[in-house]
Amino acid sequence: MSRWLLAYDGYDPDWEGVRETLCTLGNGYFATRGAQPEATADGVHYPGTYIAGCYDRLASRVAGHTVVNEDLVNAPNWLPLTVRIEDGPWLRLAALASDGALLSHRQELDLRRGVLTRLLRFADAAGRVTRMTQRRIVSMDDPHLAALETTLVPENWSGRMEIRSAIDGRVTNCGVARYRLLNGSHLVPDGEGAHGHEAVWLSCRTATSRIGIAVAARTRVDAAAERRTHDERGWIGQDLTVQAQESVPVTVEKVVALFTTRDRAIEEPAEAARRRVDRAGTFDELLERHVGAWDRLWHRCQLDVDREDVQRALNLHTFHLLQTVSVHTVDLDVGVPARGLHGEAYRGHVFWDELFVLPFLTLRFPEVARALLLYRWRRLPEARRAARREGHRGAMYPWQSGADGREETQRLHLNPRSGRWLPDHSHLQRHVGLAIAYNVWRFYEATGDAEFLAEYGAEMLLEIARFFADLAVHDSEGDRYEIRGVMGPDEYHDGYPGRDEPGLDNNVYTNVLAVWVLCRALDVLALLPADSREGLRERLGLTGEEITRMRDVSRKMRVVFHDGVLSQFEGYADLEELDWDGYRRRYGDIRRLDRILEAEGDTPNRYRASKQPDVLMLFYLLSRQELDSVLTRLGYTPGPDLIERTIAYYLPRTSHGSTLSAVVHAWLMARVDGEEAWEFFLESLRSDIEDRQRGTTAEGIHLGAMAGTLNLVQRCYAGISTQGPVLHFDPRLPTGIGHVRLGLRYRGHWGIDVTCSRDRLRVALRHGVASPIEVACGPDRVTIEPGGSWETPLADGRLPARHA
Repeated sequence: MSRWLLAYDGYDPDWEGVRETLCTLGNGYFATRGAQPEATADGVHYPGTYIAGCYDRLASRVAGHTVVNEDLVNAPNWLPLTVRIEDGPWLRLAALASDGALLSHRQELDLRRGVLTRLLRFADAAGRVTRMTQRRIVSMDDPHLAALETTLVPENWSGRMEIRSAIDGRVTNCGVARYRLLNGSHLVPDGEGAHGHEAVWLSCRTATSRIGIAVAARTRVDAAAERRTHDERGWIGQDLTVQAQESVPVTVEKVVALFTTRDRAIEEPAEAARRRVDRAGTFDELLERHVGAWDRLWHRCQLDVDREDVQRALNLHTFHLLQTVSVHTVDLDVGVPARGLHGEAYRGHVFWDELFVLPFLTLRFPEVARALLLYRWRRLPEARRAARREGHRGAMYPWQSGADGREETQRLHLNPRSGRWLPDHSHLQRHVGLAIAYNVWRFYEATGDAEFLAEYGAEMLLEIARFFADLAVHDSEGDRYEIRGVMGPDEYHDGYPGRDEPGLDNNVYTNVLAVWVLCRALDVLALLPADSREGLRERLGLTGEEITRMRDVSRKMRVVFHDGVLSQFEGYADLEELDWDGYRRRYGDIRRLDRILEAEGDTPNRYRASKQPDVLMLFYLLSRQELDSVLTRLGYTPGPDLIERTIAYYLPRTSHGSTLSAVVHAWLMARVDGEEAWEFFLESLRSDIEDRQRGTTAEGIHLGAMAGTLNLVQRCYAGISTQGPVLHFDPRLPTGIGHVRLGLRYRGHWGIDVTCSRDRLRVALRHGVASPIEVACGPDRVTIEPGGSWETPLADGRLPARHA
């Protein structure tokens, strides 16, 4: 199979949801799942369309409580197109399969061109055989357009053929089984009608956010056709009747435009949609421009390895990343939805996943990374209000964010294993703010964008640092600061056994990263020009006393150790050991150990068991030198093998209940055990393709894990890190890969080509680049002029062991 092709043969109802997710087409503005055009939401298929940033809030009655949830809205379905022969039934794939009339079925996703192709042969009860070919795009050239071309060939018959093309605005949010008790009726119909001879339109609005959404669809057929338009509230369609001739193709072309009231440079969405389909070209014309846009994206995203199965997965991950956040994202006010624009899991909310997404984007699409950081900056006022409500200064960002930046984390969640609704304390993951500050600083390091830092980044960094300095409580007995009542990245632990109040004390990930952020905030104050610094301090009301406290907290934060390793939180050493072997024997897959234990009447709070890396995230985010610097600043002696001991301690105590776990462990184990690291990397590549989390991929991709694999190749295998004006390399190729080639954009340099093989690293600067770059690899530090290159030998794809 080609490295650019994802293909499925046959029809498997149990796998359709995964197919639909992985065959989603999008452009950063909107995306549509890869459902069959004739399909409806029937428990097998789910033809969802999602518009970036289009949220709506509804109340539901659950377990005796009124709960309010904000969802990424399932927009009107533009796909509906079906066919019937003479007066037979309308085409339905499941019916064909059950009747034995499905002769062949194949779906192909061309990643290079962004085209989904479907090949279908079927027979009816009279033995008439029809061949169908469908091609679908969601335009990467024009973010408001999508198109579907259907070619039907009667193989052994002539007669009447009816084609129905429609827009369905009656859809609800019901794509995740555990949410189906919640109110998902987000769309309120506003109107529908015909537009000229070929087009129909439909408009609606969201129930509470009152976002207007309009879709117009133009349907053409290359044969003489009778056309009839019919509608009902929230639905409109056209029936086209043609006289088909044996072996003569009939081609139907459906071109769709989608607009909302959030769009710029329009007067009204329905009128904008009608005008856009009027002006849109043919399917082939749209396809040509769409493929050209994808060619330009792939040119900027060069990331090649010499193993085809790995390359295909990396291409798939890049494809879905760019369909979620693309060049079209720059003009939008949107964040990084954890499950992409591919489904309804996590309700389309924004968590901390840009921590895994931005490193890849920053070195290829810095303008997109900047736009995603501005989503956080625009929600800084809400984060300040949240901090004030908790009695603190600064900005407290929410664990789950949506439209306006308020905390969207549910306060109840369903355990599908036990059927019980349970309190959800994951809003206590205050570390999300630290991730935002981390992203701001790493973006500045990679881009040197001083304007962004001065105008936006410094304000976010300082307000987040201000919050954590104020959150920390001074313990006079030990002269240490403590952060109490929070949760770390490991969501299994949300409190202490026997303690009613939720939250944990001195989570080491939170405490150490808070110190790192405080140090970067102090660096920012030193970096800014005096007038900018004083203006910002005045605007924020940042006093000298607060800056002194930041320095004090950054030198006196408590870090807890036990058994020679970093403790996940205070009291961790007092927890019981879990019988891992026993649980694996009883349950097999124990990745969702939290659900298993709760169904047994137990809780993971009693055990030394983690869902995903918590302490170990420090080693993923910070270099050895940065971590040693923080611990030394705090008066602790890290020792030469602290990292290795801590990895060895927590790895066997982790259930890998998150797709991010394999990504992080692949990075961590590259320093310890190359073979195990490679297995973790392969696991992360297969996570969504093989639905390794058993049913979750059908609800949406795991965008952080996908982007994390791309970052792993560039940051770990090629060993790229951005530290000030110098581009650093410290490669570590795994045994399964012979070479890596990638292209980068770095600090205004838009043409850097990197090739890393087992015996050599080569860095070249393309002609036309304005200025030289400085590159460091091991003890070597050189300047590369435009049009020049530099090479250095490697020993089996790496330098001496390190932590970059």
